[in-house]
Amino acid sequence: MPGAPMERPSPSLRWDLYCRVVDNFGDVGVCWRLATQLAALGDTVRLVTDDPSALAWMAPPGARPAGVSVWPWPGPAGVAAPIVVEAFGCELPAATLEAMRRTDPVWINLEYLSAETYVERSHGLPSPRSDGLRKWFFYPGFTPGTGGLLREPGLAARRAAFDRDAWLRVQGVPRREGERVATLFCYDNPALDALRSALADAPTLLLLTPGPAQRLVPQGTSLPGHLRTAALPWLSQEDFDHLLWSSDLNAVRGEDSFVRGLWAGAAMLWQAYPQHDAAHKAKVEAAIGQLALPSDVGAAWRAWNGMAPWRGLPALAGWQPAIEAARDRLWRQDDLVTQLRHFAIQRLRG
Repeated sequence: MPGAPMERPSPSLRWDLYCRVVDNFGDVGVCWRLATQLAALGDTVRLVTDDPSALAWMAPPGARPAGVSVWPWPGPAGVAAPIVVEAFGCELPAATLEAMRRTDPVWINLEYLSAETYVERSHGLPSPRSDGLRKWFFYPGFTPGTGGLLREPGLAARRAAFDRDAWLRVQGVPRREGERVATLFCYDNPALDALRSALADAPTLLLLTPGPAQRLVPQGTSLPGHLRTAALPWLSQEDFDHLLWSSDLNAVRGEDSFVRGLWAGAAMLWQAYPQHDAAHKAKVEAAIGQLALPSDVGAAWRAWNGMAPWRGLPALAGWQPAIEAARDRLWRQDDLVTQLRHFAIQRLRG
């Protein structure tokens, strides 16, 4: 069932979660969602990161669960938690490895999300080391043979009860009668002008998130066609979900926002993190196939990622059902936290 409660085994678990921020905040965003969902089940998590600055707006201190503590890199000295998660191959501190050699905890490398076929082949495999430690690879993914996607309990019910017009009014950007809403959260993207022109064909409120969207798109109401734009501040993770739930089209980027865009169920354009070796193109193709996107939507995704010329914006009326169908399939699979806890408990019991 969508958003069904996750089983809570007893006793509660203790986790150390390590995360480095590279050049965006998606890594710490994923780790914060993971940590808070574990804490909601009664677990205790020490989140160690080299850059916690984004948490100031992503997870305001007054809204943080008691079961999560944030530590500066390299983290707490002494004994490691029974479960150590190395997020995205960030390389654990030397002192942490030394502590782990004394207690041999369950060491899990949480990998990046991908729909590529190698994920099923690699998920759950061990990697023994010469110092006696063993690292397990845990891959998020879109199929039952992977570790699933982050999804908190009750998400479907909260989504269904959400009032987008009330939320938009509180943000100071009320929707006009007959106006559609689009969200833009992107990296630098040469296709931005084409998207903006396509949106101007009908009354559209384009909500711009901080970063490239606000830097590259003009702001104000005196724009060509039927388009008006509004700049938003950095939002908490909860309000970012509300933003996506308020929109008829979500242009999102990276890993965490990809998943949240799926759960929103609106038409979605996804921009993969651009890589110099063009490896992101395979990720985009795999996602198009895995989500069974219609051909015109797949073409828009390729154009949005610089893989093909822009051919226009598909009709949202046919686009949204495709995303909803993919979401509903994924809701029937166990979520990442359920699978990760089960995976860790099995190895704790040895």
